[in-house]
Amino acid sequence: MSSSRDRVEDRYELQNDQRLDELHSKIRTLRGITTDIHDDVERQNLMLDDTGNSFSSFGSTLTQTARRAGQAFGIGQGGLKTWRVAMFVVGLFIFLWISSKLFWWWTSSGQPTQ
Repeated sequence: MSSSRDRVEDRYELQNDQRLDELHSKIRTLRGITTDIHDDVERQNLMLDDTGNSFSSFGSTLTQTARRAGQAFGIGQGGLKTWRVAMFVVGLFIFLWISSKLFWWWTSSGQPTQ
């Protein structure tokens, strides 16, 4: 009777050891998943910090650009006056008109007349 009882206990002990090994395997898997999640969260936090810094830098650059554009068009102190901008536009129009006339003259003078 003692022999059969030892076998049953040995079988239970073997089953317990197998289940304990399965439990250890699951714990290792969960630990690996948890570590991977932690590493991914850290990478995403660094990426978000870098993105925030990039947007802050872009915002300050945009503010400086808006300030300079305001000065260039006479909005605010130290900017160009409206008449200077108007004269620039008129001068540009005249330059383009003369350039088109010269281009037309240059292309038509090389062709023989009939």
